[in-house]
Amino acid sequence: MSLVDLLDRVLGAGVVITGEVTLSIAGVDLVYVSLRALVASAATVAPRQSDTVTPRQSEAALDAVAPRQP
Repeated sequence: MSLVDLLDRVLGAGVVITGEVTLSIAGVDLVYVSLRALVASAATVAPRQSDTVTPRQSEAALDAVAPRQP
């Protein structure tokens, strides 16, 4: 499997990368970092085209909540 094939498979399905790092001195934990990252293509993460909101629909929704000032 080439690198391009692997990248295509990862971006097509998506992958979650998790990890933890703890920095300690003399047995005392000083810094703890937890990481979760989602790696996927925009087409994989974005909703279907029929589920998206058009600019006119979003403007109408915003005007209903907070009308524009003249």
